[in-house]
Amino acid sequence: MSSISGSDWPQFRGEAGPLLKRLARGLFGLLAMEAVLEQVEQLPALLAGSRSALVRDWDSLTLVRALEWARYFQHVHDRFRTRPRLREVLGRRLRRAQPSPPLGFSHLGRCPQLLGLALLENRALPPTACRCLLHSLLQLPGGEAGPEPHSLALLARRKAASRLLALPSGPPRPPADTEAQLQAEAQLLLGRLREERQETEPAEESAGPPRWLSAVLEQLPMLRAFEVVAAALLGQGNGPDQAGDGDLAGNSLEGNWASAIGDKCVAGPLLSWLLGNQERFSAFCLFLPGSLLASLAGHYSQLSRPYLDLLTGCGSHLLYDPLQGRWVINWPNKAALSWEQLRERFTCLCQGPAVLKGQTQAAVKLLKAQDGDFQVRGLSVWTDLLMEIEECLRKDAEC
Repeated sequence: MSSISGSDWPQFRGEAGPLLKRLARGLFGLLAMEAVLEQVEQLPALLAGSRSALVRDWDSLTLVRALEWARYFQHVHDRFRTRPRLREVLGRRLRRAQPSPPLGFSHLGRCPQLLGLALLENRALPPTACRCLLHSLLQLPGGEAGPEPHSLALLARRKAASRLLALPSGPPRPPADTEAQLQAEAQLLLGRLREERQETEPAEESAGPPRWLSAVLEQLPMLRAFEVVAAALLGQGNGPDQAGDGDLAGNSLEGNWASAIGDKCVAGPLLSWLLGNQERFSAFCLFLPGSLLASLAGHYSQLSRPYLDLLTGCGSHLLYDPLQGRWVINWPNKAALSWEQLRERFTCLCQGPAVLKGQTQAAVKLLKAQDGDFQVRGLSVWTDLLMEIEECLRKDAEC
């Protein structure tokens, strides 16, 4: 689409209120309908301009008027959506400007959200206008039940909430603030999953995660996405899939949210997202701390076995170096765990709930037996690992 200049905007600087009232009362004749068509033809310019540097000159009043015009276009959609011939005429007027991406009649009904999302992503919007926009988008529409309750309207509000959490910009936040933001992001994710659950009919439920979940998480840096998912899963508390007696509930993340306890239907999509891609799950297990992963394995039996399998694979690629007197990684081209990391992660698992502890010890003993059941250090990584685990548990018992 051609660039938008300031001259394309005068028709949007007036008030849309009178037009809204006339439209609501059905007072539009043929001449008025032609005026509507001329205004609708300017919608691509409005949306394109909202994504341009022109917004750097906007104040709160300009923003309010732009949002008022967006609501006007929404009312045009609502007024004529049951009249096929007029819908086709309005659609042709929108396509006349050849916007990119293409616009159709249905976009009129989503204009406030489309405009809001474009402005939220435009860093040129001045702080005063941005605060006004956030206030507008975060307000729930009073008494309005749109045809798409979980689409752009909710997306715009969530994006506004996310932008609000990131303000004001400044020096790096202290750890306490970072943890608070992480928990806030996890709560937003949990809330979205609960809404999805409530809006989905039982017959429409699927085993996999909703399509939007990957798109949302992939917008975050990978480590941050993993941290948010882990915090959300631990926010479920002692759900029915917990593989233990709940000893880790108080240590998983400080400030677990009691309101989220036992929400199995929310944890399911997150677990499916993690386990549905082996590379993703491997990165999740390699990047996050062992204590956090042990908490997750203690809460969710679906994670404990794949996590043990991954640790087993990492251990099988350790080689004993007699010159250094230690186990070293013999897998240079793959992501792996060092001996120290492997020992720490197995120890964390054995310090977890009784079921998880027993499962982990049984797995290591089986690996030791399959490797020759040696009793001397330096011959089998599993012999050395089991000795280290038993020594650590003995020290813990003495304390």
